[in-house]
Amino acid sequence: MFKDFRIQEYKVLFYRIFLAYVFYSISRLFFFLYNYKSLKVDSVAQYLDLNYHGLAFDTTAILYLNGLFILLSVLPFVINTKANFQKVLMWIYFICNGIGLAFNFLDFIYYRFTYSRTTIAFMDIVENESNKSSLFIRFIGTYWHVFALFFITLGLWIYLYRKVTVENKNYENKPKYFGYSILGLLIIATMAIGGIRGDFKKSTRPITMIDASRNVTQPQHADIVLNTPFAILRTIGKNSIKKLNLVTDAEINQYLKPIKHYTINPPTKPNIVVIITESYGREYLGAFNKDLKIENYKSYTPFLDSLAQSSMIYTNAYANGSKSIHGMSSVIAGVPSFRDAFTSSPYSKQKIESLVSCLNDLNYDTSFFHGAANGSMGFLGLSNILGYDHYYGRTEFNNDNEFDGSWGIWDEPFLQFMKQELDKKKGPFFSTIFTVSSHEPFLPPAKYASKFPKGDIPMHQVVGYTDYAFKKFFESAKKAPWFKNTIFIITADHCNQVYYPFYNQVVNRQAVPIMIYKPDGSLKGVNNDFAQQIDIYPTILDMIGYHKPFRSWGRSLFNEKEIAPFAFNFNGGLYQFMQGNYICLCDGKNVTAVYDKSDFGLEKNIISKVSKEDFVKLEKGAKSFLQDYMNRIVDKKMYTK
Repeated sequence: MFKDFRIQEYKVLFYRIFLAYVFYSISRLFFFLYNYKSLKVDSVAQYLDLNYHGLAFDTTAILYLNGLFILLSVLPFVINTKANFQKVLMWIYFICNGIGLAFNFLDFIYYRFTYSRTTIAFMDIVENESNKSSLFIRFIGTYWHVFALFFITLGLWIYLYRKVTVENKNYENKPKYFGYSILGLLIIATMAIGGIRGDFKKSTRPITMIDASRNVTQPQHADIVLNTPFAILRTIGKNSIKKLNLVTDAEINQYLKPIKHYTINPPTKPNIVVIITESYGREYLGAFNKDLKIENYKSYTPFLDSLAQSSMIYTNAYANGSKSIHGMSSVIAGVPSFRDAFTSSPYSKQKIESLVSCLNDLNYDTSFFHGAANGSMGFLGLSNILGYDHYYGRTEFNNDNEFDGSWGIWDEPFLQFMKQELDKKKGPFFSTIFTVSSHEPFLPPAKYASKFPKGDIPMHQVVGYTDYAFKKFFESAKKAPWFKNTIFIITADHCNQVYYPFYNQVVNRQAVPIMIYKPDGSLKGVNNDFAQQIDIYPTILDMIGYHKPFRSWGRSLFNEKEIAPFAFNFNGGLYQFMQGNYICLCDGKNVTAVYDKSDFGLEKNIISKVSKEDFVKLEKGAKSFLQDYMNRIVDKKMYTK
């Protein structure tokens, strides 16, 4: 009766899809092993539970990637069992699944830099790189073990695929063959639709990345539940920046006060230099860690540690994003990035109030320096949107003898180049430099191969090199007439390799330094309050006596009294709001967890123990930030004028 029902074909089809599940689970295990220090799983049982919850996300990714393969396998072509047709199916299967496997393997390495699964925003970063081929070749050399593991895994997958084959068969009763095939197609299509959605309930929306946090106790575990193909597929054409209606305008003004107006300091026009240091996490700077009692702690920044003695430093500061372009928009324009980068959103090309616009308004000469290829990282595009007068990149440096072979011009010569360009300016000037050397492949110039301590992780050696580059820059700058009338702000875009367990805790993975230095010695001290990158913009305007209203979600680190110190960023699929004695997580509409401010690992949810008054402050603060952020961006109200 069922000889024309194609049962053997369906069995082989299900076997092949089953193999995809097997290798997604293998990829998840490898992902965990490569990043186990960051992911912090307590037991085998806990890992297996996370893997189980990940099956729903694996199903969606597998069915998306194998849609064409499944369709061609079940359509009644009569020739489905022929050898040539099966060869075509095999090519389709492994091209699609090979791409998915490759993206999973990508995050074995990339995750340690972003602490999140790669999304479609990754393509925006790659698009802005002019030396893609050379970077790819170098990555193969640096992470050869990942590439080798990828091909071994793919080879095993191909071997197991070929172990079970479809028997060549002629179906004599064509009406039954077509009838049974249509029935099989309807059944499989129904299963596929439910699998892609993540649920067969009509009322349930398709699962998204945020659903990975439903069954985890720690935010970073959502990245184990997820897989990278799912994260990419679910963010294609998606934009999480959407208008919200969570609080009133009065509450936004009370808990956030997005329009700032400082009048305490008299108007002045000092020069301003903002240094955004590539990957320079707070962990590396001794001056920011001396009171933490980290066992066997070593600093790799002797110059910056000495400069900190004559500076105001903020030892509890955080990045507002996880990528370099996030750092630029946060520091210069006070615009953080969360699930989706603002700079990659449909709303990025609008008039944006920033340090650049405000200082241009005061007739400052504004310039941006980045030693990489012009346009790399999207900096040139954003600098044009913000309105910088000048952009200086690898092209303007015009000496590839100082090219590091990977990212750009070495920090030491490029900082000297910036100093020479600043010497030509009449002032006042506002200049920003984004360094490049403290980054993978973690090697200083050959002439300094043995000068800096190699430390405990590769990052330590290049941290030492960039610190030395800063030393040489300040030694030269001190001789310039503009130096004494300049405010220097030093921070980082995001963190990088972690060595000490304290900085491997979830919250501290976004811990960056903020240092403000005035050569006249009038500003020095240590501040342990919450601070963040987006505070730099209003702080500078407050310091120089900018007396006009301006839009800012951050706060001045000096004279702000109405809004308590706080930090806001995105972590593990949830928004993270830190203020007062607490750290709270928000899913975009509701506060889902609250932790003590010292619980950097987010291990003990105390939401039930928080007083109603404190909870309301946290809830209103988080919602006010989110709503004003989303609505201003969508409504294009990023300017007070």
